[in-house]
Amino acid sequence: GGPTAAVVAFQNPHIKVTVVDRDVTRIRRWNSRHPPIYEPGLHDIVRIARDGGRETNISGQPSDEIVSEKGETSVARREPNLFFSTDVAGHIAEADIVLVAVNTPTKERGVGAGSATDMTAFEAVTGFVAQYAREGAIIVEKSTVPCRTAQLVADTLAMHRPGVHFEILSNPEFLAAGTAVNDLLYPDRILIGSAPTPSGKRAAEALLEVYAAWVPRERILTTNVWSSELAKLVANSMLAQRISSINSISAVCEQTGADVDEVARAIGVDPRIGNKFLMAGIGFGGSCFKKDVLNLVYLADTMGLPEVGEYWRQVVKMNEYARDRFTNRVIKCLNNTLVGKKVTILGYAFKKNTSDTREAPALEMIKTLLEERPREIAVFDPCCNPFVVKNEIKALLGPQTTASVHVYGNAYDACKDSTAVVIATEFDEFRNQPVAKPAPAPVDQPAPKMLGRKPNPKTDPRPFKESTPTENDLLALHKHLVQRDGQTSEDPLDRFNVEPDCDDDCPDCIQARESKENGFATGMGSAEEYKPKERLDWVRIAETMAKPRWVFDGRGVIDSREMVKLGVRVESVGRQHRF
Repeated sequence: GGPTAAVVAFQNPHIKVTVVDRDVTRIRRWNSRHPPIYEPGLHDIVRIARDGGRETNISGQPSDEIVSEKGETSVARREPNLFFSTDVAGHIAEADIVLVAVNTPTKERGVGAGSATDMTAFEAVTGFVAQYAREGAIIVEKSTVPCRTAQLVADTLAMHRPGVHFEILSNPEFLAAGTAVNDLLYPDRILIGSAPTPSGKRAAEALLEVYAAWVPRERILTTNVWSSELAKLVANSMLAQRISSINSISAVCEQTGADVDEVARAIGVDPRIGNKFLMAGIGFGGSCFKKDVLNLVYLADTMGLPEVGEYWRQVVKMNEYARDRFTNRVIKCLNNTLVGKKVTILGYAFKKNTSDTREAPALEMIKTLLEERPREIAVFDPCCNPFVVKNEIKALLGPQTTASVHVYGNAYDACKDSTAVVIATEFDEFRNQPVAKPAPAPVDQPAPKMLGRKPNPKTDPRPFKESTPTENDLLALHKHLVQRDGQTSEDPLDRFNVEPDCDDDCPDCIQARESKENGFATGMGSAEEYKPKERLDWVRIAETMAKPRWVFDGRGVIDSREMVKLGVRVESVGRQHRF
């Protein structure tokens, strides 16, 4: 819920938004220079909403001039309106709208283990809200929950506060890790489910007004609450299904000589199919897809629809098959033995541009490879702190099992002396194709205006549509300016206030210093995250690898023809190689 709260506050300066959590460390990090999660652009939004913004003047036309005392456009000073606190009861009691955004993982034991949703945290928070929420408050389900959870919420509220009226809404998130901020700023749709009563519709309209501050009204959909709850599960399940479908075809391609990328391109031009989610790989990860598919499986099974449940269960089975098949392919190509060999895993997060490692395929791959007793498994991820990754692997697999796992702060040390490099995440940094340089846009050429559409950061968004620029306008200009050649300032609009100082013994500052000393930095909260990522020097990597040099491309980011020139053998998902 942190990114959602940040964007809601960012877009509604007149609304006070408070994120509450009992986790003292998490709240401390939200109130510091070290947010607990990494998403491109998130830190800049948090800074404006949490710390406020300075009054500034900007040139209102496309220009090399950024900030000027005689600027044509004045940007008013902004007060802080985003707060983070551990006073859960106090802030719930004063809220008009309470959004419940807690973890709802898959149950690990008991009835429904392995498919049902574990509602422990959600139920506990609902009970807490029931005790302290003011009469008439609107309770909003943000967590992904089973269909008909709103009835559980209603029953809990009635039990704790009989006779007190609350309205319950469903407002699921449709975000993707790595692009969560853009997904919130420029959503395809906002879904609000409510009771079909006058008071339910008024509650939905109240929440709709919050989003209408920046989302075109035609993109805000209203349904009954059950449809909204189920739509979230179905959306994620359908996306997961497409990934498993193309991964099943990749196995056929490897046996027939067809190229899965060519097949995907051929079917993707059909408008009935489309080209989204047709990139073959080693399977999906993250906290949502598997959990939500299994939630749908459990729902079908418990409602006497076993055929429906089995249909969706195959989506998860195919996902695991894709990951395990590729891992076994690595072992087979290395003569079925890893003894005495070093294997490098590039990418530990489940997808690019995020530090989220939940359900990441890389962890299960490491677990399988360790059974072959390699000399070393090296890990590098450009968005994950190596100390955090090392501790996570140790906690999940055990300290003795992972003694041969080493996490590095840079890719070159990780790949040195490796017999095989396995690409487990599709980071642009890992690609070996040259970066295409787009032609620079003329300075005086304004960007085309498309309401609610993501702007092109390479095009100057000025002149703005309105005399007073919106927060999206200012953010688009910020992104455009920090990407300019020679731009070194992280605040070209001169709008940021100074961030709060950390204590001398701040563990995050200490960890950041240690990471920097080891050659690791994410660029979080800096202009660097908006600039094109520097590609790895594969010539340098190939020179230091041990023969026979193998690259196993699990994400389709490598041009095998270029690697062959370096004397490196390549195995890729969904295609045969004869190198």
